Amino acid sequence: MLYYIYIGNNRIIIDHLSKVTGGMFVAVSSPQKAAKVIDGIRDRYNISILYEQTGTREADCIEISYLRKRYPRVYITLVTEEMKSENRKAYLQAGVNNTLPPHAEEDSIQHMNTYLRARKESKLKEFSETHRKVLNTFHLPLWKRTFDVLFASAAVIILSPVLIGTAIAIRIESKGKIIYKSQRVGSNYQIFDFLKFRSMYTNADKRLKELNALNQYQIEEVESSDEAPEIRFDDLSGTPDEEESLLISDDFVISEEDFAKKKEKALNNTFIKLENDPRVTRIGRIIRKYSIDELPQLFNVLKGDMSIVGNRPLPLYEAELLTSDAYIDRFMAPAGLTGLWQVEKRGGTGKMSAEERKQLDIKYARDFSFWLDMKILFRTLTAFVQKENV
Repeated sequence: MLYYIYIGNNRIIIDHLSKVTGGMFVAVSSPQKAAKVIDGIRDRYNISILYEQTGTREADCIEISYLRKRYPRVYITLVTEEMKSENRKAYLQAGVNNTLPPHAEEDSIQHMNTYLRARKESKLKEFSETHRKVLNTFHLPLWKRTFDVLFASAAVIILSPVLIGTAIAIRIESKGKIIYKSQRVGSNYQIFDFLKFRSMYTNADKRLKELNALNQYQIEEVESSDEAPEIRFDDLSGTPDEEESLLISDDFVISEEDFAKKKEKALNNTFIKLENDPRVTRIGRIIRKYSIDELPQLFNVLKGDMSIVGNRPLPLYEAELLTSDAYIDRFMAPAGLTGLWQVEKRGGTGKMSAEERKQLDIKYARDFSFWLDMKILFRTLTAFVQKENV
C-alpha cells in the first residue's frame, strides 16, 4: 500500500489531502518526526513525502536535502501554490520529484498514485535484474524440484478440507480478498508474490486508532484497505515528552520503556504483536495460532517460486541490505517454507542474533542436500506437533 507522510502544520491542507490520498496518511510537523515514521516502513518505494512549502526557500532545501540523502528511494512532492521559476532549480537540486497544489483534486492524486505504483514496479524489476547479473544463476536441482512438487501436491490434497474451509470462513466473516499477497525476494534475487490467507479486516488500517488505549500501534504490511485513514503523529503519543521516546516500526509504535519490557517477555518473537489486535479477525487469530495462514505458500512451491525447504524469502528492504559479497551466497539457494535456522535452537530463536541467522542461511545454501532437507523437514514437523510446548 502507499504511505503518504505529510510534513507541515496547515490543518486545512492536512484535512483535505487526508481525504483524497490513497493508502496510509500520516501528518507530522518536521522532517525529524517524519524520519521516525519512515524508518519503520519496510518498502520505501511505497512512500511519498508531501512537504509543505514554507516562506524560506533555503530552509526548505536544507530539510529536503536531508530527507533525500537519508531516503534516496522515497518520492518527494513539494506542496505549493506555485513554483516560482527562480526557485525551481534549487528545489530540484535539493531532491524534489514533483509539485502538488494544496487543494489538489482527487483525480490528480489518483494519477500520481498510478505513477507511484508503476515507478515501484520498475524499481523492483531494476533491483532484481541488477543483482541477478552478479550471481552465477542458481538452478534448482531436479531431485529437489521433484520432491517439492510431490510433497506440495500431496499436502494440498490432504489439506484441501482445511484450505477450502478456511477460505469459506474468511469470506463469511469479512469482506475482501481471501488471499493476501506481499512481494518477497527469493533465490537469485527473484521477486515474487508471497501468498497467505488474509487474517485481518479489509479496513484494518482504520482500526489503528483503537490501539491507542493499548499504547501500541502497528504499521505493518497492511493486507488491504478500502479507504485511506488519516493518522497524525499527535495520535501516536500522549505528550511531546513521550513522543521523543517512541519507537516506530512497520510492526509497531511503542514507548521505548514499554518495548524493552515486552521484548524481555517475548524473546522468541521477531516483532512485538498485540494479543488482542482489533484488526485481526476471529478466524485470523485461529489460523495465525496454528500457522494455517501460511498454507497457501504450498501453491508458491508448486509454481516454482519456493521450495519446501530453503531460506525464508525476505521483504525487499531486508534483501537490499544483503547485496554485499559477504551475504550474496544466501540467495544461491531456494526460498523455502522452512529452513535451517528455523529448526536450530528451536524454542529459543529469539536468542539467535540476526547475524547468526544470516550465517545459517549461507551455510544451507552451500551445503544443502536431500538428507539435510529431510532432517530439517522432520524437525519442523516434530516442532509443529509439539507447538504448544515449544
